[in-house]
Amino acid sequence: MKNIKLASATPLGSFLPSKEACVYSKCYCEENVWKLCEYVNLHHPEELHHCYVVFISNAAKTVPLWMQQAALDSTVPVVWDYHVIFMYAGSGGCLVYDLDTVLPFPFTLKKYAAQTFRCDLILLPQYHRQFRVIDAKIYLEKFASDRSHMLAEGQFIAKPPDYACIRTTESCNNIEEFISIDAAVGYGEVLNLPQFTKRFSNR
Repeated sequence: MKNIKLASATPLGSFLPSKEACVYSKCYCEENVWKLCEYVNLHHPEELHHCYVVFISNAAKTVPLWMQQAALDSTVPVVWDYHVIFMYAGSGGCLVYDLDTVLPFPFTLKKYAAQTFRCDLILLPQYHRQFRVIDAKIYLEKFASDRSHMLAEGQFIAKPPDYACIRTTESCNNIEEFISIDAAVGYGEVLNLPQFTKRFSNR
């Protein structure tokens, strides 16, 4: 594992859209983030190498996150099977873009992590979070989903986006490779919470 070497960049995240301007579909965080990556690639391709996609999950697919819009009370965690966030790591720091948080958008990673992840020490082992960190460029090129993971008895459990499913020339559905916390599978690298925060700690 190595820290990211920072290059010069424009003022931190200033070119990214506001939360209200982002493409958003509830419960399709992986596609919402893909759309953010697409926006950067189309409008500011020179910034794409500063951008990362982070899948948060674990072997049991039970990851508690605080400060989520889906919670009736933001002081109580929502336990997701997985969650996906967008990160921008520039010379001025590291920002998290989470379209499902009640926290500011964007928010510094240090503050976001403290309020959203808190600490694994307060959790049973089956709730410990792991993080698959993927370069945005790779995510745009490799991610595919036919949304079948959102079906229950033939019906969508949440209204799907109104645009076509994301596909590549190689696959029409590989989302499980991205959710997986098996480092031998898929793209990017898999880190635990201390490793994840340390990797971006100098941002």
